[in-house]
Amino acid sequence: MISSIVYGPVPSRRLGRSLGINNIPPKICSYSCVYCQLGRTLKIEAEPRSFYRTARIVEQVRTKLKRARDKHEPVDYVSFVPDGEPTLDAGLGSEIRILKTLGVRVAVITNGSLLWREDVRQNLREADWVSLKVDAVSEDIWHRVNRPHKSLTLETIQKGMLEFAQTFSGELVTETMLIKGVNDDLDSIKRIADFLAVLKPARAYVAIPIRPPAERVMPSSEETINAAYQSFAERLNKVEYLIGYEGNAFACTGNVQEDLLSITAVHPMREEAVTELLNRLDIGWETVQKLIDKGVMVQLEYQGKRFYARKLPTRSNELGT
Repeated sequence: MISSIVYGPVPSRRLGRSLGINNIPPKICSYSCVYCQLGRTLKIEAEPRSFYRTARIVEQVRTKLKRARDKHEPVDYVSFVPDGEPTLDAGLGSEIRILKTLGVRVAVITNGSLLWREDVRQNLREADWVSLKVDAVSEDIWHRVNRPHKSLTLETIQKGMLEFAQTFSGELVTETMLIKGVNDDLDSIKRIADFLAVLKPARAYVAIPIRPPAERVMPSSEETINAAYQSFAERLNKVEYLIGYEGNAFACTGNVQEDLLSITAVHPMREEAVTELLNRLDIGWETVQKLIDKGVMVQLEYQGKRFYARKLPTRSNELGT
């Protein structure tokens, strides 16, 4: 059973209602973050290349947008949030340029690891909104939390981020994922805040994992999260928590099984969200059970919540921490 490259609309804690674009096959990334909701990276790569034809991506977005609008489902952004690192797509810039002609704002959520490359910076400059990952500013912690491709160095990445920030005309935000005992000591948090003060994002998000992570890691404590917020707020104009549930406002714009698989390949859904979507469509739970029985969907648990996700080579039926 094949899922679409384009999925949603899905609720986003930062972007409202987002139509997602999965422009990278699972799971090809320049990092293998310990907290990744997609599981461990299968192929760690750092050289951009082509994966899907631009025409295919654009046509799927156009079709999904029409279906969403026909069903009066709002779409605030079209967002590149794939099964890997979106800037590994060499055609990203041209894809963004064409998609913007459809009358939608385009967002990219990237780990920022390839911003030392001018071609990647140029591609990202086409977007309206870009989020960069800043989980660490010291080499040892960076390797522990993000587990980068061996060719990458943190210093060159940071220089690339700073250069991009100076030339990007859209909205630039950052996300810092706090992992208990890995990157959440006060000294590390202060050093991240110092770097962000130079980067000057429009908004900095303090985050914790809310979905089943790749490894058995735990989110930072409430006390530590608050300390990070205060440290960031002393140096930056706008700081926000990214620690809550995004809600259940998922939409179906076509075949419900295809939509469930397309969404959960990238965005594991809580049981309550799946139930609410099925209820709106007057469809029974047997639809989900069939996907599980076919081996294309798995059930996971994390922090006392049950999730459903597309079965990927990086995922198993093991329950999360």
